[in-house]
Amino acid sequence: MKKIIVISASVRAGRQSHKVALYFKNYIEENQLGIAEILDLKEFGFPLFEERLSALIDPPSNVVEFAQKIKSSDGVIIVTPEYNGGYPASLKNVIDLLYKEWFHKPVAISTVSEGVFGGSQVITSLQFALWKIKALTVTATFPVPRIRESFSEAGIPIEKDAINKRASEFLKELFWFIEATGKMQ
Repeated sequence: MKKIIVISASVRAGRQSHKVALYFKNYIEENQLGIAEILDLKEFGFPLFEERLSALIDPPSNVVEFAQKIKSSDGVIIVTPEYNGGYPASLKNVIDLLYKEWFHKPVAISTVSEGVFGGSQVITSLQFALWKIKALTVTATFPVPRIRESFSEAGIPIEKDAINKRASEFLKELFWFIEATGKMQ
């Protein structure tokens, strides 16, 4: 079974995007698509970026743990809110912290917002940051508009059939990238 890491990018109080991270973990496991683990940046509490992990003399154990989980995964789903047209500093922090762990790693992006566009303004800037470190960004995206009206606190979609259909297509793309990269190695 494929190992999928779901990064919950918001560390903010009252965050809404974590609902979508919970949804993906449950969806992947309920449909027996793989093993999913949420890496919640709020729980990791990383310090501000000073240097890449490879250059740190005595890296914190949670940084080493996070890096190993990314490296050993088959693919990553990033669930990020949109803050003023961008993504949170907590996410930029971990993207910059790692380097070789992202190399040719299939990464799918789900964006979340309170508005009608579902965080679509985040996609280009996040893709660019991931391209620069040679991650393989999946072409499909999973924007979630009006998050408060779309998911329960437990990550259960209000319009389950419609969300599951979109998730199925989104995850097909991620798994295609995973298979394609596996054939290259």
